[in-house]
Amino acid sequence: MAGVHRTHGTGPVAVHALRGVDLEVRVGELVAVMGPSGSGKSTLLNLAGGLDTPTEGTVTVAGNDLTGMDLRGRARLRRRSVGYVFQDFNLIPALTAAENVALPRELDGIPARIAREEALTALKLVDVRDAAHRFPDEMSGGQQQRVAIARALAGPRRLVLADEPTGALDSVTGEDVMRLLRARVDVGAAGLLVTHDARFAAWADRTIFLRDGVVVDTTGSRPGADALLSGGV
Repeated sequence: MAGVHRTHGTGPVAVHALRGVDLEVRVGELVAVMGPSGSGKSTLLNLAGGLDTPTEGTVTVAGNDLTGMDLRGRARLRRRSVGYVFQDFNLIPALTAAENVALPRELDGIPARIAREEALTALKLVDVRDAAHRFPDEMSGGQQQRVAIARALAGPRRLVLADEPTGALDSVTGEDVMRLLRARVDVGAAGLLVTHDARFAAWADRTIFLRDGVVVDTTGSRPGADALLSGGV
């Protein structure tokens, strides 16, 4: 993303969530985003995933300019290329774990049988294959989080976005979750992680710090690889 501003409202009551943010995330790179509440972390993640559009600036994912797409185009890109791990899981209560994971793939036109096979593979990857036929209210918080991660990893995801994915987990399970995200990035995805916990940010290649919608500091270095989320690629 390049020169990104996001303002909510107008006039004297306007809230400037992001102010001129530049960010490039490359395949094979996990970038952590830290900052106090209200600093713009979740706004940045929503813009990167096409859930929101900037007031000013550009957001490009895998060569696709999200700011030039309509709602349908952004939704199609998210289903095909972006995996999103939400802070509150966002599992559908009436669907089993396997159905929750398979649903985005089916919506994108993947045959149900193939989508289910991908879902079971993803559930096995996050070590909850035995919960495939359970509904969300039959699972622990940790299991629900793993299912949410499986949904984000199923299929050929190029960009993985995670909003406080360890927030509801104990430290041991949180480390397991970070290990899974790190492994997915290492085999060919770009990753963007919002976290308050420095222990989990330590899994990232680079950490950026936001305050009042501005990047105020960056630690770590970028590996040399193709840019996936950027302002010009």
